[in-house]
Amino acid sequence: MAKTRNGRGSINLTLIQTFYEVGSHGSFSGAARALNISYQSAANHVRRLEQNLKARLIESEQGAKRISLTPRGRALFNLLHPEFDIMLERLSKLLENQRSALRVGMPQAIFFYLFPQILKTFRERHPDMEIAAAERDTVLAEMVKNGSLDVCLSERHFGDPVVPQKLLGSYRLSLVYPRAWGAPPAPADVPQWSAGRAFVTYEPGQTLRNLALDFLGRDGAAAQPAISTSGSSSVKRCVEAGLGFAIIPSWCVREEDQGVTSVKLTNLPAVGVYFGNAEFLQNHPAVRELFEVCREELVGRELDETVADPL
Repeated sequence: MAKTRNGRGSINLTLIQTFYEVGSHGSFSGAARALNISYQSAANHVRRLEQNLKARLIESEQGAKRISLTPRGRALFNLLHPEFDIMLERLSKLLENQRSALRVGMPQAIFFYLFPQILKTFRERHPDMEIAAAERDTVLAEMVKNGSLDVCLSERHFGDPVVPQKLLGSYRLSLVYPRAWGAPPAPADVPQWSAGRAFVTYEPGQTLRNLALDFLGRDGAAAQPAISTSGSSSVKRCVEAGLGFAIIPSWCVREEDQGVTSVKLTNLPAVGVYFGNAEFLQNHPAVRELFEVCREELVGRELDETVADPL
């Protein structure tokens, strides 16, 4: 919402843009697709603009796929076209050129174990660019869509056109347990081996918790978490303290971890890691650069080799 210069009214660019797209496409559905919003949201935006202007702008019959502009609507559309497209393009470029920070979200383990080397390489190329990192798991798509994040790394595929994603690579999960518990089980025997043992895992709703519970629950078994925490580093610390076993990303286990035994679970599906970003930043130079650095530093090293198309 923006005040007019004389202070006698206000302009809502969202409502005007929706009306402009409806007029351009000749339908609410066409505008909704162009703006990545629902049909109902597009219709509501136009109704709100009509209420603000106290005039009908669009005529649409019940069930009709096409709309027509009223004389007032046609006058407003002609006033906007083509300057409105030009204004939005200039505004978009201005915002992109002025952006001196990237807000990046990812699960805590990815930041803790994998992201520092990415940061090092990226900042060598962009020393003046600030990276603001948020360690999250379950709300990354929503944070990108509401403008809180620009980029996210996630083990979830959102399937949301507002947050386009590219697969960076995939990794395997490993069973980890205190070394004092003895010889490791075969991967196929882990569900039976785990019966009666304390299970350390992630908070409810997190991707890796769900995968581990499904695996341990095969053949009718029912794994009951004894300890739940926020991220892989915390889970592993509990295992190192002898509090139980866990199933965590294989890249969390290091050679210097002398107090734990690990078993790579090759019988479990590989877990994908996706690079996502706000749709309007798809061609932003810093976003493209960060994607390339992620591929350079992760694929073939911490992640299995996977062909990932460029953004």
